[in-house]
Amino acid sequence: MRRLARASAALAALLLSFGAARGADGPTLARVRDTGVIVIGYRPASLPFSYLDAQLRPTGYTVELCERIVAAVRSRLQLPDLEVRRVEVASATRMPLVINGTLDLECGITTNTAERARSQAFSLTIFVAETRLMTRGGERVQGLADLRGLAVASTIGTTSIQHLAKVNGQQGLGIRILGGLDDPEGFQLLRSGRASAFLMDDVLLRALLAQQGPGADDYRISDQALTVEPYAIGLRKGDPQFKALVDEVLAGLYRSGEIHAIYRRWFESPLPSQGLNLKLPMSAAFRRVIANPTDSPDPERYR
Repeated sequence: MRRLARASAALAALLLSFGAARGADGPTLARVRDTGVIVIGYRPASLPFSYLDAQLRPTGYTVELCERIVAAVRSRLQLPDLEVRRVEVASATRMPLVINGTLDLECGITTNTAERARSQAFSLTIFVAETRLMTRGGERVQGLADLRGLAVASTIGTTSIQHLAKVNGQQGLGIRILGGLDDPEGFQLLRSGRASAFLMDDVLLRALLAQQGPGADDYRISDQALTVEPYAIGLRKGDPQFKALVDEVLAGLYRSGEIHAIYRRWFESPLPSQGLNLKLPMSAAFRRVIANPTDSPDPERYR
């Protein structure tokens, strides 16, 4: 009987320690440990952040950062055979898939805003963009007021189209808003003449123009920035343990300076399988983030 009691006590202690370890891991890591699978979301055509290479594998700046996080999860959980399941997302589906728990990491292009942070979490800021207007022809439009009564395109499910709708309503501009399912489709609305301008983040506009070859000279991007967009990796809300792991991986890249080599690979060098070079130096705003990492959704924090 004493031997059985000791065995029972040992089993209870083991189960207690297992439960404590799971609690320390938090829900995301506990589920990954149980299933042996981590799920990341990617965008198929959002150069240079997340796109498909010549072998139709997700690649890009945000994807590489997520791969560093996956490596840290693999080490933390001691799962060398951890399976990485990749799920294609779009502007309209990325956040719902994080909120409902389908995705562990959303590795595309998503702006951290206070409104979005009510329903999901975000990593440290990984890039700082600004929204601008792209037009076709010689005249460079600077603001939405210059487009009164005209059609303006943006992408569904983005902060850009939300800003467009807000300003249009507040100022009574009478703009007809057209929405593309993704950035290339939104750009096509401008290219085809259905829209007089395309409102989107400047880095994405540069990427779209880089794909046009000599035809890029037909387009102009406004000097004036309309909004500031801090990009971050999307995470499930209510899991501070997983967010802490994600943030520590990113902060480590910032502290070591390795982020500069990663940045040059995707923004100042020919893109793998594309051959395009955005030639986009790192902004002063992102340099400040690297020096003092933040996950703030406040645009003023980046000005």
